[in-house]
Order: sequence, then structure tokens, then C-alpha cells
Amino acid sequence: MSFYDYSVKKQDGTEFPMAETKGKVVMIVNTATKCGFTPQYKELEAMYEKYHDRGFEIIDIPCNQFANQAPQSDAEITSFCTLKYNTAFPQMKKAEVNGENELPLYTFLKQEAENNGLGTGKAKGLLKIVSKAFVKKENDIKWNFTKFIVDREGEVVARFEPTTKMNDVEKFVDSIL
Repeated sequence: MSFYDYSVKKQDGTEFPMAETKGKVVMIVNTATKCGFTPQYKELEAMYEKYHDRGFEIIDIPCNQFANQAPQSDAEITSFCTLKYNTAFPQMKKAEVNGENELPLYTFLKQEAENNGLGTGKAKGLLKIVSKAFVKKENDIKWNFTKFIVDREGEVVARFEPTTKMNDVEKFVDSIL
């Protein structure tokens, strides 16, 4: 199967096929509203505004698997994001990214993109300690705000851990647009 064969549920329960993103560079990110990385929403929205017209999409999939950091309903999460960060990119239904109930899309993304550790930055050490409680397999998502980048041909070309500096993520995205 290819990236374009997968879909995720929108907040209204309808399917959002990845095929709708053909020809675009796509970032898939698992998010949470009560996480130390939640301020990344500001940088994600800035990237979306800057690159959307060049064919860049962000698919936001809230996830409550890591220390109950997204306990709200889908509607409450969207309200928080739009009011606090003015997000305009699509936000999907809350879902799991690891384990027996993980989205098939995440199973695919994790198989396709190399797990490059925990990224960089001051939070790396803390994340390593905390994520041990949630990580069962080597390639599992370690925490909220892990980002996968898919190129215009549907190839998964990068995985960025939440501790990776957003400037580095943006430079990469810009380089493949």
C-alpha cells in the first residue's frame, strides 16, 4: 500500500483520504493541548500560512496516549487551537498512534520512516525518561508532536521528533517544496 491508500477520520466522522493530498508535501503530526510542546502549534501555523500556497499541507491528529495530555473532546481541542493559536490547517478526530488501536496510517508511517531517536534540544533527556512508559516497540511514537513528512510523490521522507527544532523542520520542508 502507498500513503495515498490510507485515510483518517475527520472530526465529523467522515473519511479524509490521503489521496486528496496528491502532489503536495504533507506533514502528519500527533498533537496534544496540554503538552510542553503545545506551543509548537504557533510555529506549525506559521509554516502552514507561509507554504500552503506552494502545496504544503498539515494533517493534525490529536492524541491522548501520552500522559493524558489531550483529554478534551475533538470540538474542545479545535476550539482551543483556533482561539489560542489561530490554526487553519485540518484537524482530524483524536486517535491513537501506538499499540493495537493505532491508526493504520501511523503503522505505515512508522514502517516507512526511520526512527531517528529523540531529536535535539534541552527536552531530549526528559523525553527519554518519560517516554519509556509509553513506548513498547523500537519504532513507536515517543511523544506528542512527532512529525512525518511526505513528499509530492507520496514517499515518507522524514520523521522529526518533538524535540527537533522547528527551524530545522521548516528548512527541510522548504527544501522539498
